[in-house]
Amino acid sequence: MRTIIRNGTVATSADVFKADIQIINGVVTAISERIVPVEGDHVIEATDQYVFPGGIDVHTHLAFPGTVDDFESGTKAAASGGITSIINFTDPKKGQSVLDNLREWQEKAKPSFIDYGFHSIINECNERVLEEVPDLAEQGVTSIKLFMAYKDHLMVNDVEMYKLMKTAGEAGIITNVHAENGDVIDQLISDALSKGNTTPYFHASTRPCLLEAEATGRALAIAEAANAPVYIVHVSCAEALQQVEQAKKRGVQAYAETCPQYLVLDSSYLAKPFEESAKYVCSPPLRDKSNQTVLWNGLASGLISTVASDHSSIPFEGGKALGRDNFAKIPNGCPGIEDIFSLIYHFGVHEGRISLQKFVEITSSAPAKLFGLYPKKGTIAIGSDADLVVLDPRLSRVISKNTQSQSTDYNLYEGTKVQGVITYVLSRGEELVQEGRFLGKPGRGEFLHRKRFKKI
Repeated sequence: MRTIIRNGTVATSADVFKADIQIINGVVTAISERIVPVEGDHVIEATDQYVFPGGIDVHTHLAFPGTVDDFESGTKAAASGGITSIINFTDPKKGQSVLDNLREWQEKAKPSFIDYGFHSIINECNERVLEEVPDLAEQGVTSIKLFMAYKDHLMVNDVEMYKLMKTAGEAGIITNVHAENGDVIDQLISDALSKGNTTPYFHASTRPCLLEAEATGRALAIAEAANAPVYIVHVSCAEALQQVEQAKKRGVQAYAETCPQYLVLDSSYLAKPFEESAKYVCSPPLRDKSNQTVLWNGLASGLISTVASDHSSIPFEGGKALGRDNFAKIPNGCPGIEDIFSLIYHFGVHEGRISLQKFVEITSSAPAKLFGLYPKKGTIAIGSDADLVVLDPRLSRVISKNTQSQSTDYNLYEGTKVQGVITYVLSRGEELVQEGRFLGKPGRGEFLHRKRFKKI
C-alpha cells in the first residue's frame, strides 16, 4: 500500500516547495507536483501545512540512574514532539568493557518507538579502552563523549583526552566534549558552600562563562593537536562560542551544539523560590539573557551546527528536591525531548530568527550528516527513510506537564504558547501521530548502525 502526503509545503535544508510525497515500504519513492491516489492508497492531507524531515535529537539521556524516562516513555515523548531518531548516551562503569557496556544499552533500548543510536561515554583511558574504541565503529557507534568535569566519575585529564581523541579520529569517530573546567568549578562550589551560599542561584555563579570558555578552548586545542574532529555539546554562552569560531578559522574540525534551554530560558529562573529554581539546574547553567541573541545568531550563521535537547528527566520530588539545603546536591539535567521541535520552530522560525531551511538544517540535516545517518535520515529525498513531520503553522498550543508524554512531574516551559502544531509524525512511513493521537507501538524502533565521520 502506498501512503501519499498531498498538497503540503515541503521544507528541506536546501529548499521550500509545494509537492506531494509518495511512500512505499517505509521509504520516499516519489516527490512530485501532483501524485494521483488510486484505490487502496492511504492519503494524508497536508494543505497549508509544512512537511519536514523528522527531528533528530543527538543528545539524550534516557534510562539513566535517577531519571524517570526509559526508552519506552522517552521515545514516545520524542515522537509526540516530532523527533523520529535519537542518539542516546551510554552510562559507563569504570573497569567495564566499552563494548559490553554498549550491548547493555542496546538491550535497554529495545522498547523504543523510534530509531536510536548511541554515543559511548568514555570515563577512563588505558590500553584496553584505547584498543576497544576503534571497535565501536565496527558496531555502528561512530561517536564517543568525554567530560572535562565531574571528577572521580566521568572526568578525563588533558593527556587522556588527547589519546582518546587521536584514537577516535583515526577510526572515523567524532568526539563529543562536555567543556567545563571541573577542577576550578569544584573549588568555587566549596567556596560558595563555606559561605552559606546554598540556593540554586549559586549553581550558576560557581560555573561561570569564563570556565566554560576556557575548557572549550582547551578541548579545541587538544583536538587540533590530535588532528581529530570534535563536537562541543551544549554551548551556552558567547565566550565559549567565540572559542569555537576562532578554532574554525584555524581549520579545526570543530562543531558546536546548543540546547533550547539556553535559547529560551535565562539565569533569572535560578533566582526563583526553590520549588521552581531547582527544576532549572543543569550544566552548563542557564546564562544571562544577553547570550540568547549570540546563540541564535550562531545558529543562523552556521557557527552552531545543531540544537539538541540534552534530555535528562530528573523529577522534582525525589530528585531536584534533594538539594533543598545544598545546591550541589541537586541532580543536574533538564527534560525537553518532547518540546524541542516546537520551541525551535516557534522561537526560531515563527519569530523570525531563522529560516525554514535553517530550521531543518539544525534539527535534522546537520545532525544526520555529523553522526553518519545522512541521507537515510535528515532529508526528504527519493530513497530516504520516510521520517516525516507535518506541522500546521496556523494552529497554536500551550505547553504543559498536564498534556506531556515525558514522565517528569513538571515542564520547564509550563504555560508557554507556541505557534505551530504537529498533526502527523511518520517513522519509516508508519504513522506514530495522527491528528494529535499517538498510534505507535513500543519496540518498533531500530538500532541505527551509523557511518564513520565525514567532515561537513
